Parts: sequence; C-alpha cells; structure tokens
Amino acid sequence: MNTKLPPRTVERLSKYRRLLDKYKDLEEAHIYSHKLAALLNLTPEQVRRDLMLIGLTGNHRKGYNIKALIGQIGTTIDRQEGHRVALVGIGNLGKAVLGFIRKANTKMDIVAAFDIDRNKVNTQVAGVACYDIGAAAQIISREQIRIAILTVPPEAAVNTATLLLESGIRGILNFTSVHLDVPPGIYLKDYDIITSLEEIGFFIMD
Repeated sequence: MNTKLPPRTVERLSKYRRLLDKYKDLEEAHIYSHKLAALLNLTPEQVRRDLMLIGLTGNHRKGYNIKALIGQIGTTIDRQEGHRVALVGIGNLGKAVLGFIRKANTKMDIVAAFDIDRNKVNTQVAGVACYDIGAAAQIISREQIRIAILTVPPEAAVNTATLLLESGIRGILNFTSVHLDVPPGIYLKDYDIITSLEEIGFFIMD
C-alpha cells in the first residue's frame, strides 16, 4: 500500500477498479485510457498520470490489460488483510450504507455496529452485530477496528467522534454534515449530501 499517493488519486483508482470489475472475466480484455476516462468523465491524460503513479503504462495497440490493472490497483491501495470497520448509528441512512457496503466487492469488512437505541442493541442488522455505544472501546479493541462510518444525528456527531477516537479509531467517514476537528494522524473524510446537491443545483442553473 502506497501512502504517498494524493488522496484524489486514491479516490480515482478505487473508481477505476469498481468500474473495471465487471469486465475482468472477459477473455484477454483490454481498455484504452480514453475509454476509461470517458466512462468516469475524466481526461485521458489524468487517467494515464494516475496509472503511471502505480507503475502501469498501456500498450499502444491494445491499451491496458484489465486484469493486470485491477490487480495492480489492489496491490497499491488495499491492505492485504483488509480493514475491519464499525458503523455508528443504525438509522435509515446507516442501514442503507451498511447494506451497500456488505454487497460490495471490497476489503472493507463491517464487523460491528453501534447505537443507543435499546431496540437495536444486541440485535443483528444485515448480519452485523449491534452493540451499545457505551461498549465501543471494548469492542473496537477486541475486533481490532480502526475505521468508523459515522451516521449518527448531527447533534451527537462531535461527542461520538471523540469517543471513537479515544477508543482507537484512526479513520472516520463522516456522513453527518457536522464539522469535526480531529488530531494529527487521524484521517477524516466528509460526505455531505446536502452540499453535493447544492453544488449540482448551482451548476445546472440557467
């Protein structure tokens, strides 16, 4: 795993792999950079730069071998043993996120969920055990979890994030739209649906 790649490059590499996964079983399948770029609304130059950063160059006649491309991306961005992940907040959004990830072909394995709702604690959601958030430190340590997905209500975001970091979490995917201050060494990724929609709205205005 190369930790020196720019975050945007890692994001695009993940997208390349997910797109190409559907073509991997084709006999001797290849793809050109301009085709891959068109499918993801990028430029061929950007695609070639990204792939050169992980040591891949295309064949002028055939383009890139898809199986080799998928394999090299995996070698670059995946941890060999995968990552154990916690989902925090089992509301409608949390359940949707959990279902999506559980069906995806990824090395991100959600092994625990947390909530404060007594009707959800000590149950299973999509095959994942749900625990009381008060047990986070114990479960995170026992299950060797280092990544958390935060889907709690906004008013609970800051305190919950603090608890997770104190419990050993080192990376957070934040769905709450609340700004979180995290210390150095913690990787935070915000996913703000409203901001994304408003950005789209702005750019489609007549």
